[in-house]
Amino acid sequence: MNALNTPSVLTDAQYHEAIQAVLTRIETTVDRWLEGDVADIDSARSGGMLTLTLPNRTQLIINAQPPLQELWLAAKRGGFHFRQAGDGRWLDTRSGEEFFALLSACASEQAAVPLSF
Repeated sequence: MNALNTPSVLTDAQYHEAIQAVLTRIETTVDRWLEGDVADIDSARSGGMLTLTLPNRTQLIINAQPPLQELWLAAKRGGFHFRQAGDGRWLDTRSGEEFFALLSACASEQAAVPLSF
């Protein structure tokens, strides 16, 4: 692992701030898609969990995991765990794939429309 891919050690406050930024970015993007008639996706947030329901009733679930300082994504493709890297990106703990790139790919597959977060 190089310095950019080294997991960050965050305080609890920094972790919660980073998670809120991720969830807000997703919600803002979904709202923009609804307004622009790009995709009809329902979003529901409960604490650190955000559920996106696509038109075909499949779901994407993004969930904060504070004890592990991780961000989880559940999609039809599978379940993924992300940790924040030293450069602020959230990277999959197995593949190293960036969170928003993988979320965009999963959303595009499930919605059958190209979507980019």
